[in-house]
Amino acid sequence: MIHKTWKRRSPHLNLGGQVKGKWNGNIYKVTGKLGSGAIGSVYLCESGGKQIALKISDKGTSITMEVNVLRTINKAQDHKLGPYLLDVDDWVAPNGEQFSFYVMEYIEGESLSSFIRKQGSVWIGVFMLQLLDDLEKLHQLGWVFGDLKKDNLLISRNPTRVRWVDVGGTTRIGRAIKEYTEFYDRGYWGLGSRRAEPSYDLFSFVMIFLSVYYPRHFLKQGYSRQLIFRKIDAVKALHPYKHSLKKAISGQYQSSNEMKQDISVAIFQAKRRANNHKEKVPIVFESIGLMSLAILYYLTSFYLF
Repeated sequence: MIHKTWKRRSPHLNLGGQVKGKWNGNIYKVTGKLGSGAIGSVYLCESGGKQIALKISDKGTSITMEVNVLRTINKAQDHKLGPYLLDVDDWVAPNGEQFSFYVMEYIEGESLSSFIRKQGSVWIGVFMLQLLDDLEKLHQLGWVFGDLKKDNLLISRNPTRVRWVDVGGTTRIGRAIKEYTEFYDRGYWGLGSRRAEPSYDLFSFVMIFLSVYYPRHFLKQGYSRQLIFRKIDAVKALHPYKHSLKKAISGQYQSSNEMKQDISVAIFQAKRRANNHKEKVPIVFESIGLMSLAILYYLTSFYLF
């Protein structure tokens, strides 16, 4: 099950067809479908020789809410928290029905699982730091991501970075989470409420990295906390961070920044352990690679954005 909110109807756009804005008059040629969700469907389109992503729905109020979220997070200084908003308009279908849509930056990249499978687990620490930094910025703006899951993230290149591709579940802090996916939802596991707060996102954060190593996920059974703890312990690549991950599952962090500090300490501790066991060459290389990549890409991301 993807979420508890019932699926709403969204228009089907034919490949090769066009969407012309009713008010702004911009024309978008449909070249592919990127996905569907509770609020609408997202299509890959071309406009002015450039690729963009267009989200369309018959739920104008929901589209307006997402547009407001994008406008807010686009204002975050020196940070790309989500895709850039490019256009907002309505479209009148050939049968006379009217739909709302918005156009955003198309982020090209590959999934977190695919990237780590190809490039290795040394990147785990890098992406943890990047994602926690982004979440902290979002939380400071008064929002939580809500429907934070692996499917809503991509790894872009130049520089190599985690990017958000769907902010449809983003919710004002203090309100009820409006959209969620069971595996990533602490309410489903009985480990907290669905109140929008930083700790809700941090629970989902842990489940994202577990889903990399449990692509088919795992079922709820018995005591949820102990089950998730066992799953964390069983993944060697997550060992440097397991104490922080368990704290997040238990709701012990009040902010993303607190968790980011613990993850940073874990990375440096891994480096120190490697130096104390230099005869264990594979461990040395893995730990040094982990620390070096994390520091390099975490720091350079600030200068390149």
